[in-house]
Amino acid sequence: MKGFEMKLFPLLTAALVCVALYFAILDRDTLVDFAARYVPEPNNTPTNLADSEEEVAPVTDDGLINVVVRRSEAQMTENAVLLRGRTEALRLVDVASETSGRIISIPIRAGAFVEEGQLMCEIDPGTSQTALEEAEARLAEAQARVPEAEARIPEAQARLPEARAMLAQAEAQLTSAQIDGNAASRLAESGFGSETSAASAAAGVAGAQAGVESAMASVQGAQAGVQAAEAGVQSALAGVRAAEAAVTRAQEAITQLTIHAPFSGLLETDTAELGSLMQPGTICATIIQLDPIKLVGFVPEAQVDRIRVGATAGAQLASGQQVRGEVTFLSRSADDRTRTFRVEITVPNSDLAIRDGQTADILVQTEGTAAHLLPASSLTLNDEGLLGVRIVVNGIVQFREVQMIRDTPRGVLLAGLPETADVIVVGQEFVTAGVEVAITLEELTQ
Repeated sequence: MKGFEMKLFPLLTAALVCVALYFAILDRDTLVDFAARYVPEPNNTPTNLADSEEEVAPVTDDGLINVVVRRSEAQMTENAVLLRGRTEALRLVDVASETSGRIISIPIRAGAFVEEGQLMCEIDPGTSQTALEEAEARLAEAQARVPEAEARIPEAQARLPEARAMLAQAEAQLTSAQIDGNAASRLAESGFGSETSAASAAAGVAGAQAGVESAMASVQGAQAGVQAAEAGVQSALAGVRAAEAAVTRAQEAITQLTIHAPFSGLLETDTAELGSLMQPGTICATIIQLDPIKLVGFVPEAQVDRIRVGATAGAQLASGQQVRGEVTFLSRSADDRTRTFRVEITVPNSDLAIRDGQTADILVQTEGTAAHLLPASSLTLNDEGLLGVRIVVNGIVQFREVQMIRDTPRGVLLAGLPETADVIVVGQEFVTAGVEVAITLEELTQ
């Protein structure tokens, strides 16, 4: 009997499987109709399967779909551009020597604060003072030559009128001799004078011409003397300028023996060690200025027009410290590799707590934007895949594309809507643009 029962159960199971396969494959419609009519509920009463799987939109007695709307008004909201950047010292300079020599000053250790103009390195003067005294002596000698040269000019100028007077007298004598010569020559030709008188008169003319030439040479010599005297003065003045330049070079060489801090700041390195040899270009020390300090970030070209010089900016450093400053520089030229623009924000740092090179998350405040604060669930997509919300205007549904500004704990800030809008917050998925609806205003609770 037991063997019969053991054979009966597999046969019944196989029969039931065959029946199930028959209805599932060959007579599927009958199976679906049975399942649609009778589905057990918790109270074991039959119900319609379709009614239990889909949410049905509430419909009013007039046949209109009822939706819940929020009457939203646009408000000005602060907006900001987020940048990733770093801190950067206002100044960082390697102070170097301009001359050669050995250090004779005691070094200042790294980390010390130095004031503007404070002595950092001093070089052995050697013969620099002697060179300055020699240059000053040459300057005095050159200056003494100037009055002597200037005195020669009046002396040379005094000779010039005397020479001109001699020239005028010689020219008058020449004129008189020429008149006598012409008269003697005519008399000799007419037979009223002797040839000896004519020859004597011609000799007088030649002598007068020689006198004129001599007087002209004297005038030219006097003029040359004036020019030479003036050139002597210029030469003396040039000697003075050369001597002054030598004095300036000697003084500059002495000035270069002491190296001072160009601005107030911190030493990043020790100053040059006592006894070390300095050459032109050898670094005395590195000095850094951290007050104020700069925050440097790079803004993409899509957002560069939103930033203005003078805008307020804040940042949080990697250490957690929060700082606030003002945009002082916005690059006009993009980086060739990243196509971004450099932004600099100046931040007070009187306690020098902010260091150079710290990572910072920077927020640059931009102009306020009119936006609506709505729940994220009110957002939907239209048939074209555009992000927006559905609003009700005079009882008719409209789709409005929006731009998301940012997310907040209370909802999302959206731009692109009218100043006042009835936004569907419940039931927006059951309606489309152009459909007439019945609205229920949302009750907002604090």
